Amino acid sequence: MLEARSGSVPEELKIISKQEDISPEKLRTRLADGRIIVVRNLRRVDNVRIFGIGEGLSTKVNVNIGTSATVCDLEMEKEKARIAVKYGADTLMDLSTGGDLDKIRSELMKASEPLPLGTVPTYQAWIEGAQKHGGLPSEDLFFDVIERQLKNGVDFMTIHAGITWQLARRMVKSNRVAPTVSRGGAMLAAWMLENEKENPYYKNWDYLLEMFAEHDATISLGDALRPGAIVDAHDDLQISELINSANLLETAREKGVQVMIEGPGHMPMDKIPTDIRLMKSLTKGAPYYVLGPLVTDLAVGYDHIAAAIGAAIAAAEGADLLCYLTPAEHLSLPNPEQVKEGLVASKIAAHAGDIIKLGEKALEADRRLSIARADLDWESVFKMSFDPEKVKKDYQQFSAKVKSCNMCGPYCVFLILDKYLKKKRTV
Repeated sequence: MLEARSGSVPEELKIISKQEDISPEKLRTRLADGRIIVVRNLRRVDNVRIFGIGEGLSTKVNVNIGTSATVCDLEMEKEKARIAVKYGADTLMDLSTGGDLDKIRSELMKASEPLPLGTVPTYQAWIEGAQKHGGLPSEDLFFDVIERQLKNGVDFMTIHAGITWQLARRMVKSNRVAPTVSRGGAMLAAWMLENEKENPYYKNWDYLLEMFAEHDATISLGDALRPGAIVDAHDDLQISELINSANLLETAREKGVQVMIEGPGHMPMDKIPTDIRLMKSLTKGAPYYVLGPLVTDLAVGYDHIAAAIGAAIAAAEGADLLCYLTPAEHLSLPNPEQVKEGLVASKIAAHAGDIIKLGEKALEADRRLSIARADLDWESVFKMSFDPEKVKKDYQQFSAKVKSCNMCGPYCVFLILDKYLKKKRTV
């Protein structure tokens, strides 16, 4: 940010310019203002793919993986990381809470290259406080963990700095259906309520910024008070935390620290456009990282579909990074196949949103696939799909060999009208 602000164009922006077909100068201005970010720790410059997140750029997708306290299988998590790379995730977060967290993080960082890796350091501070000290973490431990992870090469971290002691007290006394569904937010709220002290991240924000500036890592301002039930959407707790985060963001920009802000959560479809516009207005266009949003609470077992509906609307309105959900959300740690299903659903949502947000630039891919479909050019259809292996398998699932497919067979519209139609077009 500071290099862009000085008037020069960082080399990273020249790469992004070619990826997104946007002039380097436009990107420089947006980076200088904090409207786009480039996520990577200085310790990983040779191992992380360069791309941008933010205003005017294609919508990106994040995948969450990591062990739990009850299911700790590092090899399975590494397989999930490989799936995230294979099926086009842009970022990956290690949310592990079971096992040797430092070792797991390092292993997943390698398995997920070249994706930037994010964490929620509060988890590790909380767990180490309980396991090593028999109680809540000390204030210093929160920052010791952050420093350790930054030195390890973590590219971005969710920091729940917007939930204050006052908001934590209001939250537990509120009439919300789900007071909080943020694990890191709940840990910090419990810490503040037990110690009767202010949020360490909020209280020591300037010190925290110095740590991130040293590594040019990115802060993802967490939404501890995001609605966890659609009936709680846009209540005073959610908006109060967002206002706090917007104020913290301004200080970070002054120091040249890259920041994105996290958003809901559970939210009815009609409130999503308002949510995006409110956030962008309060933050002067900061990148928005939305967790879903889930448009109904009834889609248990199919939450990746409910989230994809909300994510498509959010992306169309200007959300910049989508956090996937899997079919196992609210039920279990996901298995590798469920990670794949969630990622593909979120990728579809991101592209659907980009058709509205970016127009012809995004629509060109749909035009090319539609031409291949009309020409019965199945190999091109397979190649351009989000999951070529599945698409090809589904096409071949019955033995009959036909030029069209087994839905219409010889009665395919393109076979019926073949001699009247224009011949092959360029895909």
